[in-house]
Amino acid sequence: MVTAPLFVSQADSTNSWCRRKLEQLPDGFAVYTTCQTAGRGRRGRAWANAPGQGLYYTVVCKRPMADPAALPLAASLAAMNALEEQVGIRCQVKWPNDLIWQGKKLGGILCEAAQGAILCGIGINLMQDEAYFAQNGLAHGVSAVQIPGCRMNENTPEALAQALSEVFADGMELFYRQGFAAIRREYLARCANLGRHVNFDGGEGRAVDVDEAGRLVVKSEAGTQAVFTGEVTVQGIYGAE
Repeated sequence: MVTAPLFVSQADSTNSWCRRKLEQLPDGFAVYTTCQTAGRGRRGRAWANAPGQGLYYTVVCKRPMADPAALPLAASLAAMNALEEQVGIRCQVKWPNDLIWQGKKLGGILCEAAQGAILCGIGINLMQDEAYFAQNGLAHGVSAVQIPGCRMNENTPEALAQALSEVFADGMELFYRQGFAAIRREYLARCANLGRHVNFDGGEGRAVDVDEAGRLVVKSEAGTQAVFTGEVTVQGIYGAE
């Protein structure tokens, strides 16, 4: 039986909340809030708070896994599937783990190592309006409520958090045992980078694949290169040309 995620009315960040209590928390424990006052993204970027308008969720991963470096990619699939099931939105992933809809950012993943565990944080824009994105300089952001066909009510954050916990408990067993290769086909089907021109730290070219190690494969005149870390911009996403 999946333990229901714990709701807290406010947190500095759900990853930080779990880090402070980590010794007491079992594998699979999850916490969520709709008000995160000091959230952050990859590379330390600040996450603009929108009280009551987003979902901020962290699950504690203490179990052994074959490919922990690829957990952010697996988590992006978990988030996309939960969104489709609970909200009726089918989005894509910008490698490695941004959730996007029509080239705009809907959510993101932040995985952090902590005392032998991994804290997997997921943030999803739910109710923010255009004014929120404009005021925070987020011209390429989008929320679920802005997407046609979206189904939401006051219970959506709780339902999404529960769906995420169920996926992490029962729906990712193949990934835990076999690594990214076990979910690669599903990830490729949702990866928006493929076929587009990309720029990355050290080069540019056309994204042609994501390999079994979870690396973005880029083809250029200089040859083929596999990229695993660093910043990647993608033509047609977040305004990149």
